[in-house]
Amino acid sequence: MPSVATLLNRIWYGNSPLRWALWPVSGVYLALARLRRTAYRRGWRPAVETAVPVIVVGNVSVGGTGKTPFVIWLAGQLTQRGRKVGIVTRGYRGKGTVWPQAVTRDSDPAEVGDEPVLLARRTGCPVVAGPDRVACVEALLENHRLDVVISDDGLQHYRLARAFEIAVVDGTRGMGNGLCLPAGPLREPPSRLQEVDAIVVNGPGFGHAGVFRAEAVVTKVYGLKGGTERTLESFRAERVHAVAGIGNPQRFFDLLIDAGLDVEGHPLDDHAEITLDDLTFDEPGAVLITEKDAVKCEHLQPDGVWCVVVDFEFDADTAARLMRLILRDAGARA
Repeated sequence: MPSVATLLNRIWYGNSPLRWALWPVSGVYLALARLRRTAYRRGWRPAVETAVPVIVVGNVSVGGTGKTPFVIWLAGQLTQRGRKVGIVTRGYRGKGTVWPQAVTRDSDPAEVGDEPVLLARRTGCPVVAGPDRVACVEALLENHRLDVVISDDGLQHYRLARAFEIAVVDGTRGMGNGLCLPAGPLREPPSRLQEVDAIVVNGPGFGHAGVFRAEAVVTKVYGLKGGTERTLESFRAERVHAVAGIGNPQRFFDLLIDAGLDVEGHPLDDHAEITLDDLTFDEPGAVLITEKDAVKCEHLQPDGVWCVVVDFEFDADTAARLMRLILRDAGARA
C-alpha cells in the first residue's frame, strides 16, 4: 500500500482524478490564503518593520525546491560583498521548547532542526530558529550588528515586513497540477509569483519569463566516518543506496543517476530522524545521503556512508544581474 506522501505526489504531480475529490477543500484553503494576504497588503493586520532590510526566500509550493542551497549561495554572495548577514529560519521538527533559539554549527539538530544547523555550518552567519520570524529577527539584532537578514522559508510569514522576496521553483515539478492544498502542492495560487521580486528556478523546465536559472551541482563527497573524500564518479563501478529525508527525494536520486550511478533509492519523510537501520541494507553497496541528512546522523559514525554536498551555481551574468537587483531593492549599499 503506498504511503500518504506517495499518494499525494501522484495527485499533485500526476493526473489522478482524486484531486477533484479534494478540490472543494482546496477552494476553502485558497480563500483563506487570499484573505490573509489581503489583510497584510491593505494594512488590516500590520507587518512589523525591522531595523535592517529583510530578504525573504521561500516557495509557493510545499516540498523541496532547492531553497536551502540557494540561501547558502545568497548568504555567501552578500558576505563576499562585505555585508554582515544573519539568517532566521523555522527550525521545523526541532523538539526545543524555548524559541527563538540561537543556532551554531554544534547545535543539536534534534532540538533546533536540521536546516538551521546546516545553514550555520555552511554560511558561518549567525542563525536564529523559531516559529515567529519577527522574534527571531529581534533576537538576531540584539546580539549582532547586521546589514541584512535572510528569512529562510518565510514567503508566507507576512507579519515580518520584507524589502525583497525571492521564490525558488523546482524546474522539473513546477507548480504541479496548479491547485492549492490539499488537492495540489501550492501554498498560494500560481499568481503569487507575479508579485515576488525575483524567481529562481532550480534546473531546466518551468519556462516563466524573467526567471534566474540555476543548477544544482555536486561539489564534494565525503565519508561520515573519517571524512575521506571521493569523487562522485568513483561510485559508478558499484550499485549504491541513496537515502534522502528531504522534500523531494527523487531530485537527489536523479542527480546521482544523471552522474552515471546505479542507484537504489530509499526515500524518507522530510526532516525524518535518521537511524542506523535507515542506513543498513542487505544488499552490498555504498550509502549516499544528503548534507541535510548528514547533520542528523554523523554522530553515529556509520561505515560506508557518504555525504553528497550540493551547491547552487549560476552563470556569471545571471548571478551578477540577480545580485544587482537584490542590492538595489533591498536598500543595501552597492
